[in-house]
Amino acid sequence: MLDLRQLRYFVAVAEEEHVGRAAERLHISQSPLSRQIAQLEKSLGLTLFERSQQRIRLTSDGRVFLTEATALLRHADRLENLGRRLGRGEEGGLCVGYVGDAMHTGLLPRALRELHDDRPGIHVALYDLTASQQFEGLRQRSLDIALVPQAPPETDPDLRSALLLEDPLFLAMPTSHPLADVREIPPGDLDAQPWVALEDSQDLAWRDDFVASCAAVGFTPDIRLEAPDPLTALGLVASGLGMAFVQKSMLRGHIPGVTVRDLPWFQRSVRLWAAWHRIDLRPVVASFRSTVLSTGNEEHELTG
Repeated sequence: MLDLRQLRYFVAVAEEEHVGRAAERLHISQSPLSRQIAQLEKSLGLTLFERSQQRIRLTSDGRVFLTEATALLRHADRLENLGRRLGRGEEGGLCVGYVGDAMHTGLLPRALRELHDDRPGIHVALYDLTASQQFEGLRQRSLDIALVPQAPPETDPDLRSALLLEDPLFLAMPTSHPLADVREIPPGDLDAQPWVALEDSQDLAWRDDFVASCAAVGFTPDIRLEAPDPLTALGLVASGLGMAFVQKSMLRGHIPGVTVRDLPWFQRSVRLWAAWHRIDLRPVVASFRSTVLSTGNEEHELTG
């Protein structure tokens, strides 16, 4: 049986690529750490690391093992957290998975505020995970609800979902830009304009997909910068560094240095789904899901 302590040691060494630094991070000596890693490799019958005098690197098998070990440790941490809350006599608390747009749109914060007002003693653990990680968390029952950019597969026998919102994309440009005074902007006027693109860390092909979507309506953006989130993108736009497509929910009120235009010919939206397991183990889960769904309906009315 796998030893979780050995797995934590393995992950630390894999991330540091140095036994000494990993030992410092774990607050143990190098020798016992090296022995634990050797024992793990022996029990698995697998070489996890390539060793040299300068550094230690994962083998190809080690990289695969690292992915699964990290997922297992994450699940173990959630399970321990749940057990402690149950031991304190709580309703079990909530484990919520989410992606950045659940925060950017304000949907998750509003749902959590309503939960706090109704049940101030409930403990909530938040996990920023990819959609696939969240779906697996729901199946393993380590997550109670998932907020994801896509629905789970229709063929999944255990998961259910609902569309929470479609947040349309608007054009944000520097107020100093020559097009800022133009009310109706045709696609050709955006061709080769400097652009701030919103990256999608969950989709390796996001850049190609974005350029293709622009080309499909008649222009090619000159991507100068990549922003990790809408707020960063808006800051870069306000600084005069390029245009960006930003969801409507982020553009409420006046933003200094930024002019916003709705482009009728560019019909794209940021979507957010709620997903959950078909069987509710605790009433608080069903209650919070209802809160999330009602918050999504309210948000849809505001952005629609």
